[in-house]
Amino acid sequence: METHPATIRAAFEDRSLLGNPATLEVIHSTLAALDRGKLRVAEKQGDGWVVHAWIKEAILLYFAIQKMETLEVGPFEFHDKIPLKKGLAEAGVRVVPPGTARYGSHLEPGTVLMPGYVNIGARVGARTMVDTWATVGSCAQVGQDVHLSGGVGLGGVLEPASALPVIIEDGAFLGSRCVVVEGVRVEEGAVLGANVVLTASTQIIDVTGPEPIVHRGRVPARSVVIPGMRPKEFPAGTFQVPCALIIGQRKASTDLKTSLNQALRDFAVAV
Repeated sequence: METHPATIRAAFEDRSLLGNPATLEVIHSTLAALDRGKLRVAEKQGDGWVVHAWIKEAILLYFAIQKMETLEVGPFEFHDKIPLKKGLAEAGVRVVPPGTARYGSHLEPGTVLMPGYVNIGARVGARTMVDTWATVGSCAQVGQDVHLSGGVGLGGVLEPASALPVIIEDGAFLGSRCVVVEGVRVEEGAVLGANVVLTASTQIIDVTGPEPIVHRGRVPARSVVIPGMRPKEFPAGTFQVPCALIIGQRKASTDLKTSLNQALRDFAVAV
């Protein structure tokens, strides 16, 4: 694997190299390692996250070399380039029909995937729940013991290859219909109430102190967040635009999922 980054980068710059069998083997072996969890698109280092751009490039090259084919799963028929993930029982993963995980994604042991979707390059941590109609977009990184409630949408960030994907760290709870896109990072233990929408430019305003503190692209660890509105001046007048409000901090005593519902009730947060 030590030589793989250079091979992938060369092929990404010069697509004529895709005719080389050795290059094709490197692409396939990289995707296989990603699927097994031996590689990941991004990983935490210190207080930040590092993106392995060459792995994203390998995914894009995999799309380029794959052929469209008909896939039959029981009564269902699909027509696509990317096969479905296999070996779920051996991996200790539960997938409820018609939940779908694409090849090249990785689900750690204890993951539960209800009828939702996990795209290529994504990683879902141990004991995490991906609830009904929740979507984990390409390359999104979801930590352990996370709860993605029904209808949650984590955006895919595949291009540019250097861009940080959506990151949901360990122990976070995302309420129903939350949307997190454009490489936003939700740090450990944070709680997002129902319908919170976070983009790279969304103002995430801590209103717990005497003065507002504005964050963008990051929800601080253990924050409890709800949807909000703020006034903004436009040529046509003053209008309300969406934001997110940090209204408190999750206490250490609410780490366990059994006590999380009480924490949400304490802050009157809808989930």
